[in-house]
Amino acid sequence: MSLVLCRLQQRLEGRLMVNTGIRVLTAGEAAGRSTRPKRRSVVLDTLADEYSIAREAEVFAMTEALGFQDAIPDVEALSLAGIVAKLEMIVGADRDIGDPTDFPWPHIASVLRDLKAIAGNLPTYPSGRAATRTDVARHWKEAAKLVAALVAEEASERRELSTRMI
Repeated sequence: MSLVLCRLQQRLEGRLMVNTGIRVLTAGEAAGRSTRPKRRSVVLDTLADEYSIAREAEVFAMTEALGFQDAIPDVEALSLAGIVAKLEMIVGADRDIGDPTDFPWPHIASVLRDLKAIAGNLPTYPSGRAATRTDVARHWKEAAKLVAALVAEEASERRELSTRMI
């Protein structure tokens, strides 16, 4: 789920970069900034909000995935397939490790290959689109609440600052 949300965030980030309103960038400076019509500004604001929500939703999904990884030691495998499943999760987590070629990762991957040779591969259960949409919606909803709270807090701080200046 975190990968799905990461890709969504990247698409939104790309759209934001294309729609900045900056005509040309040279030597790190804007050569000319177009004046955006109000409608375009609203579009950019909407994209920025969606990007912020997607970024936070990805964080929620990744936190949930890490929680599942943390629970692996507490789950008792009841079969060879269960052991293979646990090792699949462990080996899959090695993408987040600095150097997956260091001990014990190649050794764990070797044990996993041996177990699969004996017990067979796990059957694949592709999640349906409905399940994926439900998970994305759940994380999106949580992230939207967080972003709305942050925006409200920022607006409140700006109002407070402006009243102090008056």
